[in-house]
Formats: sequence, C-alpha cells, structure tokens
Amino acid sequence: MQKTNQGTRIGIAIVVILGAIIYLAISGVQANKSYYVTIQELQGMGNKAYTRHLRVAGNVQPGSIQHKGSDADFVLVENDRTLHVSYNGDEPPPDTFKDNAQALAIGTYGHDGVFHATQLQAKCASKYAPAQPGQTPTATPANTAAVVPSH
Repeated sequence: MQKTNQGTRIGIAIVVILGAIIYLAISGVQANKSYYVTIQELQGMGNKAYTRHLRVAGNVQPGSIQHKGSDADFVLVENDRTLHVSYNGDEPPPDTFKDNAQALAIGTYGHDGVFHATQLQAKCASKYAPAQPGQTPTATPANTAAVVPSH
C-alpha cells in the first residue's frame, strides 16, 4: 500500500511540474509575440492596433529626428504614408539611425496617433548597398598591401 501511495504522489508532482513548465512557456511566448505590420496596415487596423505589440518598418523622414537624451521622436515613411514614432527605450538609438535610414520600431500604437517604441533597429541603406555598375568602390580592403615594383 505504501509504495502505491508514494507512486501516486510522485505522479501527481510530475504532472503539476510539467503543467507549470508548459504554462510558463506558452505565456512567455505570448508576452514576447509581436506582429509585423506595414504603416498602411497599422492605420487600417482600427481598435486592434491599440491592443497588440507591433513591429513597424519604414524609412526615417529627413529632418524629422528630434533627440531627447537617449530617447528620440521621428517620422517613418512608407510610400505616401507617414507614422510619428516616439522612442523611449533602455538604450540610445543605434549609430546607424539617421535620415533616410531603414528603421524598425517595436512597441505599441497609442490612441494619440503616435507609435510608442521601446526597441529600435536601424540600418543605413546607402552604406550596405552594392556598388552600381560602372562605379568604383570608395573603400579599399584593410588587408591589401601596396605593391611596389622591384627593379
């Protein structure tokens, strides 16, 4: 009798522990899930836009960046659509965050019509673009040694 009772207790403990692990895994994924939307999709979502964690990408409108310490306000542009973004994150914006840079803002859309970002990623499109045909590259590889002709 004692072994059966102890086996039942262990079985119940295992089920409870597995249930807790599964619950934590599912709730953690739900908390970190964010939907990628375009600016046009965001502006057409209606009330759903205010309740979801979102990712929105676009190009930074030239002259729109206003730094406030480690925070920044700016405008993202996608085709003819614009979105005002207020970034308030743990880190300052990346070095590649400049006018015309491609940026990805992660956060929530407010009833005030401003996207409140807590994370910001940016890349400078011109820096990483391939050279156009007929153009000579402006940078030289760091490990290239000058060749001096010997006589």
